[in-house]
Formats: sequence, structure tokens, C-alpha cells
Amino acid sequence: MSSRDDDYKLGSVTHPDPAVRRKAVDHLLECVDIMDATGSRDLKLWFSDGTNYPGQDDIAARQDRLAEALSTVYDRLGDDQRMLLEYKFFEPAFYTTDVPDWGTAYAHCLKLGPKAQVCVDTGHHAPGTNIEFIVALLLREKKLGAFDFNSRFYADDDLMVGAADPFQLFRIMYEVIRGGGLTPDIAFMLDQCHNIEPKIPAIIRSVMNVQEATAKALLVDRDALATAQQSGDVLGANAVLMDAYNTDVRPLLAEVREELGIDPDPMAAYRASGWADRIVAERVGGEQAGWGA
Repeated sequence: MSSRDDDYKLGSVTHPDPAVRRKAVDHLLECVDIMDATGSRDLKLWFSDGTNYPGQDDIAARQDRLAEALSTVYDRLGDDQRMLLEYKFFEPAFYTTDVPDWGTAYAHCLKLGPKAQVCVDTGHHAPGTNIEFIVALLLREKKLGAFDFNSRFYADDDLMVGAADPFQLFRIMYEVIRGGGLTPDIAFMLDQCHNIEPKIPAIIRSVMNVQEATAKALLVDRDALATAQQSGDVLGANAVLMDAYNTDVRPLLAEVREELGIDPDPMAAYRASGWADRIVAERVGGEQAGWGA
């Protein structure tokens, strides 16, 4: 289902025309058929549906249409399949977005049932949003299903995760660990767009950034943190987190990679492989892939 389809100009599953909504739902049901054939577990949904002007459509009615569509697709899921609902506070719509925040996504997932969970895209929030709070709450409610990791400075920039605010990534990963979310039940994904930097090295760097944030979060002395919190030692509690964050974990991660039998320096290994030069040479004269590929 592509937001570039003219039928979806005014929405897909929330469109005022029942025929367009049926087309969108049929496509989602087809996706579940593909999940059956491939053994896929997760149906991850992000809707670009929304409005640009006050009065353009009925806000509450669009939520009713969304709920109806999600329910139809949810009922089609198999026992080992689940639905992940992603939110985004604006863009491409500018007045209302039909799933604009974690609360809206959570409310729909809660009503649907245990096989519906929220996907947190770290770039889909207003500036200053406390994402780690959202993560902690969703984990507490057993409604966190996935992450789309990336970085943002202004809007949905889709830059390398950890590039804009590595301390935020550390705080998020601490709450993931604190809430028992470092398991296969949480899908950790990269959702990024590499426009000016080479794509494969950017992905490698992104994975390394997540590894470093996770390692630092695992170093938090949780006993010392709990003691400081219980005694009201504000600065002491903050210092426990900062000590872990300021630890250089790169040598430790290099050792772990060596123990796994892989190169301790992934970026250097990629450069030495010659893969980048090889694929450039092989693709001379080819056609560039794009959104329609």
C-alpha cells in the first residue's frame, strides 16, 4: 500500500470513501497472506493518513475508521503473528495525523488485544520529547513491540542512530534493560535514509552506536542507583548514570568481537574487504533503484 497511490490522497484506512478503505484493508490482508507464506511474525504498520486543514474531515470519525480497519486485520492474524503500530506526530499531513503519538497507538493496541503492540520510531517525536519515559511505560504495560532507530535534529531526519544525541540513546537502552526488553520479543530495527554518506558504512556505524549505548547501559550500577534514589540523593543518582555513560566501552566491544571470531574493528574490516569498490565497478551502466523498485 503506497501513499503515492492517488486513491489514498485523503487517506487509506481512514479515507471517507468506504471503497478506498476496503482497498487499503484488502492490501493489508494480502500482507498477512504473505506473512503466512514466509513465516513472518510481525506486521508493522505506519499510516501516512491525516489532514492538512481544519474541517477537512471528522477527526473522531477517522479514528473510528482506523479502529475498524485495524480490528479486521488483527482478527486475520495467526496465533504466532502480531501487529506493530507505529506513530508519527506529523508529516506528510500537517494539521492532524491519525496516529500521531504513542498514546494513540497504545489506545488502539490496548483495545485490539495482546497481539497488537507499539513500535517506537526514535525520530517520530516533537523536539524535547522524553522518549525513554515512553519506552519505560510501554514496557511496563507489555505493549512495546519494536524500535525503529534513527536520529533527528528537526523533523523525521532519519539520520544515523546516536548521531544527534548519543546520551538519549543510552537513556533509552537503559530503560530497555531496566524493563526487561533486551529480548527477541522486541524487534530492534534501523529505519534510516543515507543520502550523502555511503550506505553500508553508515549502517555499520549505526549498529556500533547501538552496541556502545547498550554496553554503557549494562554498566549502570543498579544497586548503587537504587540506593541513591531511595535516599533522595539526586546528584548521587545522576552520577551513577553519568559514570556509566562516560565509560569508554569501545575496547570492551572489540574484545567481545574477537571472542566471537570477527574483526574487532568493523569499519576497518569493511574498508579492507574492498566490497565498496567492487560493487561500484559491477554496477557501472546499471539502472539506479528508487521508490518504485
